[in-house]
Amino acid sequence: RDSISSFIECFNFLLPLRNPFLVQQKFFPLDKNYLLEEVQLLLSDSLLRLLIEEVKIAYERTHNPLGLADSFSLQIQKYKSTNFQSLRDFYQTLAGIYRYKWGDNQLEFVWDGRDHTEKYEAEWIEFFKKTTAQFCQQELFIQAVLDLTVFMPLGDPADVHVKKIHLAENRMNHFMLQQFDVKLHRSKGIVSQKLA
Repeated sequence: RDSISSFIECFNFLLPLRNPFLVQQKFFPLDKNYLLEEVQLLLSDSLLRLLIEEVKIAYERTHNPLGLADSFSLQIQKYKSTNFQSLRDFYQTLAGIYRYKWGDNQLEFVWDGRDHTEKYEAEWIEFFKKTTAQFCQQELFIQAVLDLTVFMPLGDPADVHVKKIHLAENRMNHFMLQQFDVKLHRSKGIVSQKLA
């Protein structure tokens, strides 16, 4: 009886952590680590802000190492975003790939005193920073992020701007999928390149 009541207490403790409105989409049939997915979604804005800053630094390091203040560089340096909608698909796909490759559906014992959300948060942040730092070494990735943020046309998007946005998103997704040797299949979701 004690073990059953402790299980129920543990389950009731985890229920409030699970917010059904935060779950986005399933990227593969066993994409059921809801705690990890919730942590990823809660961290999205702060990590995307970090990504934009990393891209700005990478651009300056590569294209403006002397720190010359031309209009182009100033536009990049001054850019601050509060709307990360243009990078949402990239973030969600990267989060899905992470869950596919490293996210276990079974809760493991955490022996260092942290709860699962703290563990997932630390591991996801570390992975995101490491991965985006690697991505920022690629010129096409830097340009795609700048196209989707700093140089995103404001106002009513014309067909030319929509095509430019889709092209930048496709470049980012193609690069990411190649990096992790996975493929986005229409019906199966994320699958290994070797299986596809």
